[in-house]
Amino acid sequence: MDRQVVVGVAIVRRGQVLAALRAGVDGGWEFPGGKVEPGESDEVAAAREIEEELGLRIRVGASLGHEEPIGDKYVLRVYLADLVDDAVAPVVREHSEIRWVPVADLHTLRWLPADVPFLAELRAALTGPREG
Repeated sequence: MDRQVVVGVAIVRRGQVLAALRAGVDGGWEFPGGKVEPGESDEVAAAREIEEELGLRIRVGASLGHEEPIGDKYVLRVYLADLVDDAVAPVVREHSEIRWVPVADLHTLRWLPADVPFLAELRAALTGPREG
């Protein structure tokens, strides 16, 4: 059985990334996003979900390169994005909290397990590979 694709979006603004705290008992920080609908591309789904969840319009960029399983039913793909208008503030609709986090501080949040593997790839994409 094919797994349902879920897209996460690493929205970048002035060296910071938008992180969202999932509501409920399994709450943890995540890249906002949602499920890809039948016939929809990952990029179209990402833009739709971010507008629905946060009231933001984005330009979807590159994939962070791999898929991460979420249990046995879903697979997460994460994409870089920037804001169409960075003067527009996100609206909290589906999460407990959202915040802009400096790239260097992303590791200080308690991320959901499926999102964790994307942190190093995100840091490398935004700052370049580290020496040593």
